[in-house]
Amino acid sequence: MRLAMLVPLSLGAASANAAMPPGGGQGRALLFADEFNDGRLDRSKWGVIGPDFWVNNEQQAYVDAPETIRFLPAGAVPGADGGVLVLQPQYRKGFKAPKGRVADFVSGRIESQGKFEFTHGRAVARIRMPDAVGVWPAFWLLGNGDWPDTGEIDIMEYVGEADWTGVALHGKGYSGETPFVDKQFFAPGTDVTQWHDYAVEWTPQQILFFVDGALTYRVTKPMVEHYGAWAFDNPKYLILNFALGGAYPHKTNGIDGPYQGMPASTVERIKRGEIAMEVDWVRVYGPARTP
Repeated sequence: MRLAMLVPLSLGAASANAAMPPGGGQGRALLFADEFNDGRLDRSKWGVIGPDFWVNNEQQAYVDAPETIRFLPAGAVPGADGGVLVLQPQYRKGFKAPKGRVADFVSGRIESQGKFEFTHGRAVARIRMPDAVGVWPAFWLLGNGDWPDTGEIDIMEYVGEADWTGVALHGKGYSGETPFVDKQFFAPGTDVTQWHDYAVEWTPQQILFFVDGALTYRVTKPMVEHYGAWAFDNPKYLILNFALGGAYPHKTNGIDGPYQGMPASTVERIKRGEIAMEVDWVRVYGPARTP
């Protein structure tokens, strides 16, 4: 997510027989949780990115506003366990950021930097997203310091093809068009518009990605060190964001207008308020206990 990413090239899925129970930590220490039941953003856990942040030629500006970062109460969203965080892009023709950049959309991005960070463990979020070409919501971890030296773990990225989501690792020597990128495809009859648990299990020796408890992709330390230094023994923070268009959607769909990577049909749906990323909860657990 941090810099432009190109179309994923699969290194192969991990064994379909390996699985992780969705949701709970199974006796492990709960380090962080936000169930989004309070009807407002818990600013002791999250900060909000503002409009001067811009990467990847994304077509939105981020703003701290109740229109882009909002909440729905328990019972309002079918299938949710309780309250729901809603990151919702809005059409704002000619919106001008403080440093002069002009965008036609605003959206939301929250992150836990300086409030909660962890090294190794399991992070999982329950999310559902729209079937909309050119959107780019994501759930990911980022290290402090210069990018990509301190590492990035993309737990879930979605660029508007509803039958798959992607994962990736970035570090020095394996960033941008990284070799550590993979797609997982949903079974027939299932797609991103249903609720799914997206998780990473992060250890000193490997990083494993899961959807609904099923292992979808594995990267080991020796695999990474073939390309560069292992950047995954340092603290990282959580990010949830909803980007629009830009480099990764464009590399996937080839759409040049009216916005890079995003067609007019998606723009019209944003104007009608139909496009949002819904997050039921986010939880982080400490490393698995060894016998």
